[in-house]
Amino acid sequence: MEIIYKSGITPETDSIIEVYNSSGLNRPTSDRDRIVEMYANSNLVVTAWVNDQLVGIARSLTDFCYCCYLSDLAVRKDYQKHGIGKQLINLTREKIGPKTTLLLLSAPSAMEYYPKIGFRKVENGFIIDRTQ
Repeated sequence: MEIIYKSGITPETDSIIEVYNSSGLNRPTSDRDRIVEMYANSNLVVTAWVNDQLVGIARSLTDFCYCCYLSDLAVRKDYQKHGIGKQLINLTREKIGPKTTLLLLSAPSAMEYYPKIGFRKVENGFIIDRTQ
């Protein structure tokens, strides 16, 4: 299986929704317009492809010099455990450079995953939840 990684493109919204739904990542996939808006307002997207099928995606918001928020990391269920998520993160790190902190909020089911690929758990964060 040859996996091709790309950045600088935004896949078709339906393909993004398929990846989210397959991966188990909880995103508002029934609200197509919201997914479109999420990507329109993101400035770093790294994707993984097998042939012409989108199999993984990392979506981030960054200033490319101090901080990068990795908002979404999703890999289709049948392509998980092949290192795709890790490579999407590696490529994101490559794009943002060594001066930029990479941070994320983990889905509860992925809390064990991130330390295995180099993330350090932090206890100094705060959040105000969305109301919609």
